[in-house]
Amino acid sequence: MSLSCRPGCAACCIAPSISTPIPGMPQGKPAGVPCVQLDEHLRCKIFGLPSRPAVCGQLAASLEMCGPQDDAGQFARAYLTQLEALTRP
Repeated sequence: MSLSCRPGCAACCIAPSISTPIPGMPQGKPAGVPCVQLDEHLRCKIFGLPSRPAVCGQLAASLEMCGPQDDAGQFARAYLTQLEALTRP
């Protein structure tokens, strides 16, 4: 089941590593580090633009990943952190 991104979460912009260049992060970003493209409202400044990494566009909010509606992204950060650890080379 697909969901809309929840305001103030930004788990997918913090928890996973990104191995491709991001404007302002030419080497990508390590897991657990906030993307430089997050604004003060924890929204992506390059959402929908060609400069946004493909992996970002492929990650969609879901009940499995995001968990309860009212946890401010804690469930999603834990889920993505575990997924990152399980898929680390």
